[in-house]
Amino acid sequence: MFKKAFILFSLIFSLLYISARARDLIDSGELKIRLNQVGFYPAAPKIAIVLTDKGNTFSLQTVNKKTAFNGVLKRSAQPDFAGNYTWIANFSVYNKPGTYTLNIPGIGNSYPFIISSSVHSKVADASIKAYYFMRASIPLTEKYAGKWQRAEGHPDDKVLIHGSAESAGRPESTVISSPGGWYDAGDYNKYIVNSGISTYTLLSLYEDFPDYVKTVKLNIPESGNQLPDLLNETLWNLRWMITMQDPGDGGVYHKLTNAEFDKMVMPDAATAPRYVVQKSTAATLDFAAVMAQASRIFKQFPRQLPGLADSCLGASTKAWEWAQKNPNVLYNQTAMNQKFNPKVITGEYGDGNVNDEFIWAASELFVTTKNDKYITAINIIPDDNMPLPSWSNVRLLGYYSILRNREILANTTFKDIPKLKQNLLAFADDLVKDADDNAYQTVIQKKKANFIWGSNAVAANEGMALIQAYQLSHDKKYLKYALSNLDYILGRNGTGYSYVTGYGDKTPMHPHHRPSVADNIVDPIPGLLVGGPNPGMQDHVRVPSTVPDEAYIDDDKAYAVNEIAINWNAPFAYLANALEALQNKTTN
Repeated sequence: MFKKAFILFSLIFSLLYISARARDLIDSGELKIRLNQVGFYPAAPKIAIVLTDKGNTFSLQTVNKKTAFNGVLKRSAQPDFAGNYTWIANFSVYNKPGTYTLNIPGIGNSYPFIISSSVHSKVADASIKAYYFMRASIPLTEKYAGKWQRAEGHPDDKVLIHGSAESAGRPESTVISSPGGWYDAGDYNKYIVNSGISTYTLLSLYEDFPDYVKTVKLNIPESGNQLPDLLNETLWNLRWMITMQDPGDGGVYHKLTNAEFDKMVMPDAATAPRYVVQKSTAATLDFAAVMAQASRIFKQFPRQLPGLADSCLGASTKAWEWAQKNPNVLYNQTAMNQKFNPKVITGEYGDGNVNDEFIWAASELFVTTKNDKYITAINIIPDDNMPLPSWSNVRLLGYYSILRNREILANTTFKDIPKLKQNLLAFADDLVKDADDNAYQTVIQKKKANFIWGSNAVAANEGMALIQAYQLSHDKKYLKYALSNLDYILGRNGTGYSYVTGYGDKTPMHPHHRPSVADNIVDPIPGLLVGGPNPGMQDHVRVPSTVPDEAYIDDDKAYAVNEIAINWNAPFAYLANALEALQNKTTN
């Protein structure tokens, strides 16, 4: 009897302790003060959001608990998506470098943060280094991977031609070699469509900021070989992409994949047969676009990479020719599985409209070759829309490339560059309109519709679009609002998470990412951007709140909110690194 009473008492005490601890956390300043947990540039805007029901003063405190700045909270012009007003702490005028916390009387202190001219340099580097951790076909050694070292996975030197992909020169079950590349997301497959936009975005970071990119040091095996590390990392995927083109006809296989997803195991334990499956128009055009872009970039490095630029351009033009002959070969996995075995049930990346892929590929080939036959072959500007890029809508990527190379295209027959510039700036103006009125004062939180699967990539792509607008106009307002979305990703949001693994005080610890789950290391691989709030619950894991910007849970089973993906990390890497390159321009 005494034993049962003791157990009951212990249980009640534990529950009371947990309840008290929960109240402490709910009442703590760290949960009620939402800000960029990494920090701020000295001359840039500095905003924190406070969850409280009334206004108050705030103070900036040093590590020695000395008050460095005092201010007054201001109520948001609009409520958040849950209907609650927030209070804004604006300490933009304070610019002294150091480590600080924000204190709200009666609430407490924020997480500590830094004010520094290179405040985002480490997370910016990590966002690119994350791709090294996603490499297939190579062991990650301690020298470069630290405690996340692992054995080689998926050599992919004996890949089978799936029945859907056979051709005269490569009948079904032919063995080909297709090593390298990046694992796409939380799984171990490699997809051309998603690789396309990811590789393009990283290469665009070099095109826009070559001098800055040359200073980025990542500690990867190729470091020190007279190529910028960003380009070294991108080459790991680009060279894999080249192997995905059928040398006989120029078409490109949609993906390299298992028949079904691997279990939550390390890469070297995933040994199921691998296949390349059906060629598709979307994959072939994405390939053509990236190879054309790569050609003009790697042409700058003839000594380090002899012949690569010519090979890329040759592969691009051959892919374009295949797509011209096969303009509507859409990848439909369900239909494919009715005809061929084994059935493939991995990521589909299906796309029912490839007009945007034609626009992107034509734009890149035009920029690289200056031959207007590519842009006259299609309707390059079908309307004035500027759809935010995603793997399934890549039209704006082509416009970015034309606009960033507008000076060298000035003497061509293409006369619509002013129109493209006008449309892009109008799009950017629409993005920033009234952003200061919403409860968190970020661009992403203007619309509920932004909180889809991969919402954090929406925030990053909005930021990238605003950087493009700044590059065209030199209007610093675009940098201000691009920075607001970086602040959102790093903690100024409806959940209080910094959504990048390893950076911030409240970060995802359980991403849907096989190596991070299976390696028996507490910390996930750093520098990975998780998908972010999404009330859809397509994975059937219940999120704590269905308020759009609060619909997130840190659970490795919740792939609809907590998976990682190369096409999400890429615009984040662009945004963080571009702002580092431009940090002296981000003034109030």
